[in-house]
Amino acid sequence: MNKKKSYFLFSLLAVSVLFPFSVAQAVCPVCTIFVGLGLGLSRWLGIDDAISGVWLGGLIVSFVFWTLERLEKRQIRFRFRSAIVTLLFYLFTLVPLFLTKVVAKIYDPSCGINHLLLGITIGSPVFLGAVKFNEFLKKKNNDKVYFPYQKVLIPLLFLLTASLIVYLTLC
Repeated sequence: MNKKKSYFLFSLLAVSVLFPFSVAQAVCPVCTIFVGLGLGLSRWLGIDDAISGVWLGGLIVSFVFWTLERLEKRQIRFRFRSAIVTLLFYLFTLVPLFLTKVVAKIYDPSCGINHLLLGITIGSPVFLGAVKFNEFLKKKNNDKVYFPYQKVLIPLLFLLTASLIVYLTLC
């Protein structure tokens, strides 16, 4: 089995094992799995790191939401909880990428910025915006969804759209 297929299969396994499905979350397990699958698939297919980064940024935000809700459910509260959890997830993601040379250099000579970091910087707020947009739509409709799987499809469509825009405007 080649390295790309191994990475893809490992991504699938990690996504399926790491998530506790029994907890009601702001970000549903299916949505998080699709984000993880999108990241694994893009790396496997050799898609540019900027697009992979969009999905990785969404996945990080999803993990932050899950962790914060899990802490709240268990009534684990401490000062600056949101900021600390967010910072830790970004550190636990980015530091290993730098140490393992996945992010080999900070700047890409083609446009002056690392594509993976650019994608993460775009994907994180896009995913957050998708979650907020879904909450807005539900609130507007008396806490009911407009269509089945709305909670999954809105973040997925937001990330797909961001990926397309990054692809079309990439340096």
